[in-house]
Amino acid sequence: MATKVLWTEGFTGCPGAEVTLCILGSPSTFLSVLLEGGVQSPGNMLLCLSPAWLTKVPAPGQPGESALLVSKAVSFYPGGLTFLDDFVPPRRATYFLAGLGLGPGRGREAAELARDLTCPTGASAELARLLEDRLLTRRLLAQQGGVAVPATLAFTYKPPALLRVGDASPGLRLVELSGKEGQETLVKEEVEAFLHSEALGDALQVAVKLSGWRWRGRQALRLYSQKELGTVVDMVLALLEKLEEEESVLVEAVCPPAQLPFPGSPPPGPELAVRICAVVCRTQGDRPLLSKVVCSVGREDRPLRHRSSLPQTLEVALARCGLGEATQVAVVRRRVKAAAEAALAAVLALEAGLSAEQRGGRRARTDFLGVDFALTVADRALTPVALELNCGLCLEACGALEGLWAAQRSQPAAREAAAAPLVETMLRRSAHCLMEGKQLLLIGAGGVSKKFVWEAARDYGLKLHLVESDPNHFASQLVQTFIHFDVTEHRRDEENARLLAELVRARGLQLDGCFSYWDDCLVLTALLCQELGLPCSPPAAMRLAKQKSCTQLHLLRCHGPPWPAPSLHAVPCCPLESEADVERAVHQVPLPGVMKLEFGAGAVGVRLVEDAPQCHEHFSRITRDLQGEADHPGIGLGWGNAMLLMEFIEGTEHDVDLVVYGGRLLAAFVSDNGPTRLPGFTETAACMPTGLAPEQEAQLVQAAFRCCLGCGLLDGVFNVELKLTRAGPKLIEINPRMGGFYLRDWILELYGVDLLLAAAMVACGLRPALPSHPRARGHLVGVMCLASQHLQTLSSTASRETLQALHDQGLLRFNLLEEVLVPGEYEEPYCSVACAGPSLAEARLRLLGLCQGLGIDGPHYPVAHFLSHFK
Repeated sequence: MATKVLWTEGFTGCPGAEVTLCILGSPSTFLSVLLEGGVQSPGNMLLCLSPAWLTKVPAPGQPGESALLVSKAVSFYPGGLTFLDDFVPPRRATYFLAGLGLGPGRGREAAELARDLTCPTGASAELARLLEDRLLTRRLLAQQGGVAVPATLAFTYKPPALLRVGDASPGLRLVELSGKEGQETLVKEEVEAFLHSEALGDALQVAVKLSGWRWRGRQALRLYSQKELGTVVDMVLALLEKLEEEESVLVEAVCPPAQLPFPGSPPPGPELAVRICAVVCRTQGDRPLLSKVVCSVGREDRPLRHRSSLPQTLEVALARCGLGEATQVAVVRRRVKAAAEAALAAVLALEAGLSAEQRGGRRARTDFLGVDFALTVADRALTPVALELNCGLCLEACGALEGLWAAQRSQPAAREAAAAPLVETMLRRSAHCLMEGKQLLLIGAGGVSKKFVWEAARDYGLKLHLVESDPNHFASQLVQTFIHFDVTEHRRDEENARLLAELVRARGLQLDGCFSYWDDCLVLTALLCQELGLPCSPPAAMRLAKQKSCTQLHLLRCHGPPWPAPSLHAVPCCPLESEADVERAVHQVPLPGVMKLEFGAGAVGVRLVEDAPQCHEHFSRITRDLQGEADHPGIGLGWGNAMLLMEFIEGTEHDVDLVVYGGRLLAAFVSDNGPTRLPGFTETAACMPTGLAPEQEAQLVQAAFRCCLGCGLLDGVFNVELKLTRAGPKLIEINPRMGGFYLRDWILELYGVDLLLAAAMVACGLRPALPSHPRARGHLVGVMCLASQHLQTLSSTASRETLQALHDQGLLRFNLLEEVLVPGEYEEPYCSVACAGPSLAEARLRLLGLCQGLGIDGPHYPVAHFLSHFK
């Protein structure tokens, strides 16, 4: 491990300038997090081996809260490279996770450091105390999560308030004692009734133990036969003397291990038992996600504990106990997944009702959970029974298993790190911390399809100031400052940028950034950023990307280095401003070709042309019908109605959404489009993630990235449309803004990455906190609905209200793209409906069935054909 000294921005009372994920604790406990963090956020994952390396300082303007500063830490990079860093001045943490203990020593110091921080924390002493109360968590799991737990009899003295509310749970009996002495008769009656109750099922043994945070890892497990009534009673009475307030003595059934069928005769020796350890993480939208399952195998008569046996995969563990059939193993995995995710959901629901003081701070949350299961038989089915919840032991077991595979990274067991969803959550919460309170100027509010912006801004704590042409736009009431300014005449963008800069200064706005997601306003935004000295890609780059023929012709001249050069992806084209240009173009560009507006959006006015007469006819029609902004607002006619003719490229169509910072590619998301409706090229269907082979996906990503760099787009979130031909990717166009339609929503749903937040961070000069290799959580397949094709359907069986209700029920994803349902020759899609599934095939089948049921599918709009590429 090397040593280096880093000088970083000092603490000034404002959020730090970079993501800093800080972990305090044992490297073995957080091995999976540290290694994954080094991959996903190089240099930003810091391990502190001592509380002395950290300092809390009061946060100005936030009474009772403190910032956490790191003066020394071990940093992690890809390939296992580590450095011991000294930070002078100290570096401010944007996320804190500690191995907590409530006893004396470092555990108590860690607990104190985690309390009442301004940065997000993934655990706290207060939350850990709740998880350590087995009685509380078992009732929580049984009542709210529907998770199987061992039958339990509990004797408690002055139980916590959370146990005094709620109904009784099946199999859980709570006896509240008035005192710790003179309880012999009551204890004997309750124990006898419990040992003879049906709740024990097939259990032949019971365990007697103390429950409460004080007793974590400090007591030996005592097992007794169901028939040893006197001995069990005596042990309960002895333990009662040790009770303090809010603690319990538990008598619980020992789940008999499942007797798994061996092929042929069973092997000699003692029966084996399996203990299943699951790590489940909180992801985007506070949704639980099972991250990894590891197991231990041991003798039935020797209870299994953490660190007492080697970690194994579920498949290996079950095979060693006699269950090797793949479908049965898959059933067990599904049941473990459902139970583990239900457990975290119940914990998150409990936390939602707690005050900041009860949680240990305003930003304290449980971001991951370890759930220990015994595998038993209930109702003739293999059933995982939740034994306990923990904060780090299961994660440590996963790290140990991943360490076993470290030398063979190609193995499937090693590819998915247990901590990957956790690190993604750490990055996301860090980004929220960095952006809270940022002042951003937004140019152009957009239409109904961008309503998500205002909800997201509220959730992230952004302070938005809006420049918009429509004085009555609904967003004018949702922002800090509304500036009514006509931004539709783009021939005056330079003059307007100077006027807007004067307005901003006159209003005394202290801006952290300025950005836009609206096609019409991108060049104006770049010019305004230049006037105000705010981060943005250069105006020349925005102009180049905005004018489609200029994009292609410029890239055709970019022969490298580096190689492969952008010229490999550009397509021959010719700009058109007059009939004479059309005549010249048909001799320069091979036909068939594609004619489109130079500054157009939404595929309005795009058409396949087969010969010269069709070229002249379409040019004349567009020149007549789409002359200015009033003819079709929002598609770029404020720039004029010039057109271009480009060569028609055969191949499948794809979108690549990129996050670029300082000329470096931080993330890329590839989606596939179905066949467009010729001759107009209106989008019909899409799926995400891509179904392409990894090499083809990489070709598209690199083509999109190199084309952006070739145009000078070095900072921002960009949407690049390409076709994948037999000769490789070919560029359709670059949209130098966040992807439109459903793309932001889909990427957020599948990957937990918000392109809007990423764009806002880049606009503030901050590197977006993103996982380097985002993993999709499933598949989405969607189809567009058009007023011209679905007017009757969208007014009846698939009305806006019906689609929204189905969306709210989780049966589909509904993205409204237009406010008014009016058919027309130059229309844009009215809405997108999509279905999710664990596989592309399942999502596709769900969508097809839904479209048939709602009447979206039909001879005039064959959805099956539009989905035919997604196989």
